[in-house]
Amino acid sequence: MQQSSAGNTRAQPAGGEDGRLARRLGTGDAVVIGLGSMIGAGVFAAFGPAARAAGTGLLGGLLIAAVIAYCNAVASAQLAAAYPVSGGTYVYGRERLGHWWGFTAGWGFVVGKTASCAAMALTFASYAVPGPWWAQRIVAVAGVLALAALNYRGVTKTVLLTRVLVATSLTALAVVVIGIAAGGHASTAHLDGRTTGGAYGVLQSAGLLFFAFAGYARIATMGEEVRDPRRVIPRAIPIALFLAVAVYLVVGVAALLAAGPHRLATASAPLTAAVEAAGSPALAPVVRIGGAMAALGALLALIAGIGRTGLAMARERDLPSWLAAVHPRYKVPHHAEIALAVVVSVLVATVDLRGVIGFSSFGVLVYYAIANASALTQPASDRRWPRWLNGVGLVGCVVLVATLPWPSVLAGVVMFALGLAGRGLILRRRRAA
Repeated sequence: MQQSSAGNTRAQPAGGEDGRLARRLGTGDAVVIGLGSMIGAGVFAAFGPAARAAGTGLLGGLLIAAVIAYCNAVASAQLAAAYPVSGGTYVYGRERLGHWWGFTAGWGFVVGKTASCAAMALTFASYAVPGPWWAQRIVAVAGVLALAALNYRGVTKTVLLTRVLVATSLTALAVVVIGIAAGGHASTAHLDGRTTGGAYGVLQSAGLLFFAFAGYARIATMGEEVRDPRRVIPRAIPIALFLAVAVYLVVGVAALLAAGPHRLATASAPLTAAVEAAGSPALAPVVRIGGAMAALGALLALIAGIGRTGLAMARERDLPSWLAAVHPRYKVPHHAEIALAVVVSVLVATVDLRGVIGFSSFGVLVYYAIANASALTQPASDRRWPRWLNGVGLVGCVVLVATLPWPSVLAGVVMFALGLAGRGLILRRRRAA
């Protein structure tokens, strides 16, 4: 540990200079990584479950999720500027609240986002290969291995491909919105005010749509690779979030006008259903390409973010120390990324995880609740935004966790119980040794 001039403890990577990642990312790079995570996860994956929960009320849920995400974003940005190392809220929780809180955040992030990696890989394959399930599984595994290999070659390669994927996804979404507007079948009659489940349904849709906004966490978890992190991170996180919210609102309104909530809720590919309902079926291939590219962008950023959190946890022996290795040439956590690629490939090949949005939201909301609680404890010298925003973010995360579908809540509780019990057992054995 190292004491800063402001009197705050700053986490430092273990292993000396050779064990540190290289600072290569500027503001634009960080924004692109955040957008790459959010665009794929949200537009192409979350609207269907949100429509099932709330009908047209999903727009209200989207706004609630955006407000809570903003509170979480400023907390993450403020903390990342003070603790510019890999690991995100795992590090912040350890530094501000204690080791158990940090572990809880890191465990939720790694387990929940590993499942999300499998979901994004399968989403990519389902858009790219409309063939038999076994062909989709092969393509999904190939996508995971290819992106892991790219991440292995360095963060600048990751950013370059993410730029291409984000540009392709946004172009496809623009074509979708224009096609819906020009198709002639979109109607305000589809926005008839029918809200499924009342206020509870709207809150549940907000919790599900929060899955879409979790991408900015990748910027914070990669804080050790950002140039001038005290300036870049607080700028990049809100910019990425605001751009994503704008895209979601435009696409969400267009999709509801075209297809209505019921058709979106029952469609496996909601945006494809929207352009077909709008009278522009010729655009379906564009949607497929956009969906595949967006899912790849989200998967690429997820691999990078989980690898960095795994690195931070391994440095503190909360995960096997083998995962703490940093490649001497490429300056990436190559052991952590190799292990992640193997685990995700096994999951993709054996289990259908496209329904894990609620499970992932549970883990991420707990992660951000701890981030807000950590930011509440920061001194005035480290504060960039009002403290009350952290309180709103903390309460909002707890409320959204409680309103998620009960199978997601049950699975999340079991997942955290196993992780915490496992850590307790390991610590007990270390003390006895």
